[in-house]
Amino acid sequence: MKWVLNYIVWEIFIASLVASSFALTCYAEEPQPPLASHAPEQAAAGDAPQTGPTLAEIDRRLNNPLTSIWSLTFQENFSLNKGDRVDGTRVGNTFFFQPALPIPFGRDMMFIARPVFPLVTNTLLDPTSEDPANSEKTGFGDIQMMSLIGPDRKDGLVWGLGPTFKFPTASHDSLGQDKYQAGPAVLLLSIGKPWVMGSVTQHWWSFAGDSDRPKVNRTDFQYIIRRQLPGAMSIGMGPTVVVDWEADSGNKLTFPIGLGITKTVRWGKMPVKLRFEPQYSIIRPDDFGTAWNFRLQITPVIPSPFK
Repeated sequence: MKWVLNYIVWEIFIASLVASSFALTCYAEEPQPPLASHAPEQAAAGDAPQTGPTLAEIDRRLNNPLTSIWSLTFQENFSLNKGDRVDGTRVGNTFFFQPALPIPFGRDMMFIARPVFPLVTNTLLDPTSEDPANSEKTGFGDIQMMSLIGPDRKDGLVWGLGPTFKFPTASHDSLGQDKYQAGPAVLLLSIGKPWVMGSVTQHWWSFAGDSDRPKVNRTDFQYIIRRQLPGAMSIGMGPTVVVDWEADSGNKLTFPIGLGITKTVRWGKMPVKLRFEPQYSIIRPDDFGTAWNFRLQITPVIPSPFK
């Protein structure tokens, strides 16, 4: 049964890549309306007026998971990890591919099923070794799928509700939890000018999987505070607080803070959102956890078939 479900999940991954490649090809081939970097400038004599959302508007709206804009996020997380179980600092790495392809639902609602496909490098913690962190492993991690439904709003209060899932697709035991997991997801976001503030909360309980692996009872709380700047830029943070309710008291909480810069540009005809955000965990697990995380995001905007 497990291999069948994993096969289906990876088929979704392949289909996402194919659909993304097709959309990018269509974007390159079809004429697109020009996008201004901020307020449209006065057109020169004989020039056609600019139409469509500005780059500043795209920058602001992409903070909302339920935006009608289609996008592909490639996210690199380079981490420096410390703890009582290792000497010194150990390097970790997680690369995410995350397509966001929302679908209109009803009159003014939006639905999204947003998968996250991770490629992970983790330290192997071997208690039988003289050096308990004597090697690393790289491979695929557990795939995550968050589903939300809520109103389609460009500004004001935005909310979304739905289920979230994790699938045991990791290519090695150290890269995943080997458990099927499910739980609720909640989005609360205030989109204004110049501030965007809110949160995305997900919780997972394990309900099946390898009986020899620990059960999962975990909350991820991403808090978002960003201020829009001139020139399709913004500054702020969007770290994720992690609570492992099954861990010992000194290993339950990871609480990062950060400060990053975002700039939305055009590569040819394609709007692309760029973000760099260093994060530091003011609270992290005693045994082993992330001290510093350096996050780089590249998010191309692709055409949506729903106009």
